[in-house]
Amino acid sequence: MATKQGCKQPFLMIRLRRCLALLTCALGFFATSPSLAQSGPQARLEQIELRAGLHLIRAEVAASDKARATGLMFRDRLNANEGMLFVFERAQRQCFWMRNTLIPLSIAFIADDGSIINISDMHPQSEQAHCSARPVRFALEMEQGWFARRAIGAGTRLRGPEGLFKAR
Repeated sequence: MATKQGCKQPFLMIRLRRCLALLTCALGFFATSPSLAQSGPQARLEQIELRAGLHLIRAEVAASDKARATGLMFRDRLNANEGMLFVFERAQRQCFWMRNTLIPLSIAFIADDGSIINISDMHPQSEQAHCSARPVRFALEMEQGWFARRAIGAGTRLRGPEGLFKAR
């Protein structure tokens, strides 16, 4: 019995060391991954013009995984009537948080036809989830209170460049 246990211990120690080495490599990779180690704002993205009634919005378009993951993180301000439009490949329940986001924002979740489904106010540096009330393909972040100050709410229909929003 003593000999068998003696043989098992070195084998277990070798496996444990290999697991620890793999874990160390994985942690090193993720810690240096650009999307996870983001330390500053992403470069400004392409902008489009949207309209909410008479109100003009200049929105940067976050359409790639990387652009959506970074969003408005590390920005210290938004210019008047500027925001970020998140565009997803398919409609599904979308949830956002404010990790590493320095400015308070309001987010409007938008249906394929441009109609606002729901709006949520989000606080800086929070990991609280803010989700769409139903599946959507679009979300628009603006400075906090932007929608409320203009009496824009659920049901308001946004207009954008040709083909962005589907006709009803």
